[in-house]
Amino acid sequence: MPEPYDVITMGRIGVDLYPLQAGLPLARVDAFGKFLGGSPTNVAVAAARLGRRTAVVTRTGRDAFGEYLHQQLREFGVDDRWVTAVGEYPTPVTFCEIFPPDDFPLYFYRQPKAPDLEIHESELDLDAVRSARVFWMTGTGLCAEPSCSATLAALRARNRCGITVFDLDWRPMFWEEPQHAAADGPPHPAASARYREALAHATVAVGNLDECEIATGEREPYAAARALLAAGVELAVVKQGPAGVLAVHRDGSVADVPPLPVEVVNGLGAGDAFGGALCHGLLAGWETARIMRYANAAGAIVASRLACSSAMPFPHEVEAALAAGTVSAAGPGSSPPQAPTESGTAS
Repeated sequence: MPEPYDVITMGRIGVDLYPLQAGLPLARVDAFGKFLGGSPTNVAVAAARLGRRTAVVTRTGRDAFGEYLHQQLREFGVDDRWVTAVGEYPTPVTFCEIFPPDDFPLYFYRQPKAPDLEIHESELDLDAVRSARVFWMTGTGLCAEPSCSATLAALRARNRCGITVFDLDWRPMFWEEPQHAAADGPPHPAASARYREALAHATVAVGNLDECEIATGEREPYAAARALLAAGVELAVVKQGPAGVLAVHRDGSVADVPPLPVEVVNGLGAGDAFGGALCHGLLAGWETARIMRYANAAGAIVASRLACSSAMPFPHEVEAALAAGTVSAAGPGSSPPQAPTESGTAS
């Protein structure tokens, strides 16, 4: 039997087109960089940068952008054997506006449907999914069929073996409008129901306050963490942006870790670096507070850089950031330094 993967992620992929000119609205930008994108795909890249054997389960269009994504995955050391083409839909493209410097609106072009939502249960290698030391899935994977059924099938195949991470990953623009939402109920009842079903099969849940509210109805960090534990996970990780990250384990241990100060160039991708480092620390068996500090540092490094996938740090860079206690913007494509912002746990 082949050696199990350290990390298999499943879900979104696409091409990120980021301005090479910071501080300008998109209407005035005339130079862009092209990068591999998609949150779970970036998590696989981040874990690979930290020395882990990774693969991603996703789909692209049968087009030049799809070929580009395969090339990038191979260059980053991520196995692309389960990245297949869909003839009906184009590879998604995402634009980011780095204006103003501390706000990063995203513009997703995933119409009429993204290929990564066309993952079918019958096409999954459930033996590989079952044997992976970490399996990482996202809330976006639950937003449409056949992806939702395939994602839940992968979770059931895991049967809570190994480490199964549910990245709550709430992107409301990918979901249909709420139907019959009660005044005192969840803001999106269909999503909340699917999140609850997935949480029953996960061992780790990670998300920001908005995502925790969709999953549990709770926004207060400790209440959200307790609700995630009650839903079935063993470790609840609540990302709070400038307030740091809260991690609560079923064994009663709590880690409330502040972020590293960072000069932000582009906050997008920081959460994916955090995720890859989270996987790395869990696989290493570190205690929870150490994992959170390491993941915060990885996220802060990416926030100080323009790109996402190619910005993922190597182990020596994370250790250097931890030793320095701060992260400065530097390197090609970085904007002039901004006032330090507490970061490192962006989604």
